[in-house]
Amino acid sequence: MISLREVHKRFGKRPAVESLTLHVPRGEIFGLLGHNGAGKSTTIGMMLGQVWPTRGEVHICGYNVATHRAQALRHVGAIFEAPAFYDYLSGRQNLEILSHYSAPTSAARIHEVIDWVGLRGREDSPVKTYSHGMRARLAIAQALLPQPELLILDEPGSGLDPEGIAEMRQTILRLHQDLNLTILLSSHLLSEVEQLCSRIAVLNRGRKVFEGNLAEAKTGSKQVLLRAPDFAAAVEVLRRRAMIASVVEGKAIVLSDGQTVADAAKALVEAGVALEGIWPREQTLEDFYLNLVKANQI
Repeated sequence: MISLREVHKRFGKRPAVESLTLHVPRGEIFGLLGHNGAGKSTTIGMMLGQVWPTRGEVHICGYNVATHRAQALRHVGAIFEAPAFYDYLSGRQNLEILSHYSAPTSAARIHEVIDWVGLRGREDSPVKTYSHGMRARLAIAQALLPQPELLILDEPGSGLDPEGIAEMRQTILRLHQDLNLTILLSSHLLSEVEQLCSRIAVLNRGRKVFEGNLAEAKTGSKQVLLRAPDFAAAVEVLRRRAMIASVVEGKAIVLSDGQTVADAAKALVEAGVALEGIWPREQTLEDFYLNLVKANQI
């Protein structure tokens, strides 16, 4: 659905994106992560034909965006940067006006997308009376107008309170499941990416530093949580047997190569050390992301 091949983008002498190759298959919710200035917005801009790559190719829905932009974006909906609406007009009127920027849209389709995003009953209220969450759902409705197969969402949860974030998450999941949409999600809300995406890519200083399954990212930690009434005594037993490489923050250990959690537990029991629990530590996406960015700092 999305294919970038060795894409570079420079603004003057400043590289914004370098050697980026990225593939998003049909049917996925794919997360694009990175700090401010990492190249996420430039990458999305190239996908939408708003920024031209200096070198490389961007294909959307099988078409080269640079040479066949209309065909490439025919079945693409997007929220890119801050969506703007006419505050004094109703939600429905905004959708009617905005639909003319892409293609004529029937009243039935506008009615349908209003239902999809949960704005039924407020579609004729002025947008200036909408909450942040309602405005975000109106932006989703706008993106759904062209009956897309691919939805590109750039920070859809920006500025939302916890309730609005939860509503946005449920809307994205429902659109993915019920409409079988492929969704590219760029977000700083790592907990939301963790709940929504099956695969992610991480950009750092314009370069891709990771692409893979979310499960792979979360299980990359070698740390083991150890709970014992006398943590120091337990650590000493494992050190004498050369079973641990290091201790982390007085609550976790890193096992030596070849050692397992079962091996460590058995050694502690045999040594008569009281043990409350020992289990692999699954790192969060935030742990993984911060460690990855730190490791790739220049």
